[in-house]
Amino acid sequence: MYLYNSATHKKEEFQTHTPGRVEMYTCGPTVYHFAHIGNLRSYIMEDVLEKFLRYEGYDVNRVMNITDVGHLTSDADEGEDKMLKGAKRENKTVMDIAKFYTDAFFADCEKLNIKVPEVVQPATGLIDEFITTVQGLLDKGFAYFAGGNVYFDTSKLASYHVFHNHEEDALDVGVREGVEEDSNKRNKNDFVLWFTKSKFEDQALKWDSPWGVGYPGWHIECSCISMKYNGEYLDLHCGGIDNAFPHHTNEIAQSEAYLGHEWCKQWFHVAHLNTNSGKMSKSKGEFLTVSLLEEKGYDPIVYRFFCLQSHYRKGLVFSWENLDNATVAFNKLLSRIAALKPGGEADKAVLAEYEEKFKTLVGNDLNTSMGVTALYDVLKAKTDDSTKLAILDSYDKVLSLSLLDKAAKVREEQAKAQTAQAAGGYTVTGEGDPAIDALVLARGEAKKAKNFAEADRIRDELKAMGVEVTDIPGGASWKRI
Repeated sequence: MYLYNSATHKKEEFQTHTPGRVEMYTCGPTVYHFAHIGNLRSYIMEDVLEKFLRYEGYDVNRVMNITDVGHLTSDADEGEDKMLKGAKRENKTVMDIAKFYTDAFFADCEKLNIKVPEVVQPATGLIDEFITTVQGLLDKGFAYFAGGNVYFDTSKLASYHVFHNHEEDALDVGVREGVEEDSNKRNKNDFVLWFTKSKFEDQALKWDSPWGVGYPGWHIECSCISMKYNGEYLDLHCGGIDNAFPHHTNEIAQSEAYLGHEWCKQWFHVAHLNTNSGKMSKSKGEFLTVSLLEEKGYDPIVYRFFCLQSHYRKGLVFSWENLDNATVAFNKLLSRIAALKPGGEADKAVLAEYEEKFKTLVGNDLNTSMGVTALYDVLKAKTDDSTKLAILDSYDKVLSLSLLDKAAKVREEQAKAQTAQAAGGYTVTGEGDPAIDALVLARGEAKKAKNFAEADRIRDELKAMGVEVTDIPGGASWKRI
């Protein structure tokens, strides 16, 4: 297996500290609002990576943090805590906000077939560990106290920039445009390990510490959570490319300063999801959520399929037209799988052969687009249907598109449609796509039962697929538009 390592800027053979075991860390959400689908692209790709590692035979210990304190509105240690901002927006407590949006995040994950990591740790649950680590960095001379805060001293490092070849003098003050320089910092790259009340009097969550009542900086959280649950040696750290600097850069600095040795072997960064107007973000108002996709009639798994069609290191452009195209392609795929007739034993030799092919394709820097192409190769294979279904089921342990379950439902709807038409009931005419025929029939049955909300939902789903339905006497006809 080969993966591109963001720290070395090259594709490398994947290796771990302990043979057969992967210590994996994923930067989790800051739970002050719903996750948008751009955030969720990263979690989808990290989920595929974890499942592929398991498919390769590794024992994976995956750890994820939940940031419920310390992440400011600027990543450069400036501005209001995002959690406090969310609490003010909704007139709730910070912890109420944290619970609500943590639950919402994992509900979205479930809809997208994203597995919950083995360890999920909210930042507020490890305050003692943060304090111990910050004190250790002070004792080792890698941190200093100034203006009521504890800062990491980047001047003590032989090398600070890892993911980008920045020249120190070329860096913007405070990283982001419009951020004023913190006069307490000895160097403009220094970052806060612990804030105290001397700087943020209105911070909702505060704890006693040797440096005063305060709260941890965002970057220290991930280092401490990983060191507690993954140990001193991390094999694989994942996150969106926007976290590479400054967040992951600062994680490396403080972790290796504290431990005294290299911390993480492999860094895995997922590129942005863009719209036609640029990078997707909450602040721009382009707030596309899983719930919004559902409201518009899209199956969330189609969004997963859409993401898998592109390589994780390439920017992906989202548009409703692109999602419509993915919907059509996915439904055609399901129709072809539904046409396979289950029953009988799979040919184990052929299954093993195709599994090795899949490992080679996807194992080349997590090439999910080739993994999707492999599905179609199975459908064209010169083997029996039972073996094809077994291979597809095997591949789906990694891709997690619920292929066999969804195909079974398509097969069931097709059978209903055939029975109804044979009995002289509701007739569907179209362009020969059994999956769409089944949806049009379901809409007709919903209208007959006066369940107009369900009929409208199916109509919107068909419209999203580029299908126009016209009611006719005794049934309906459809066409692609």
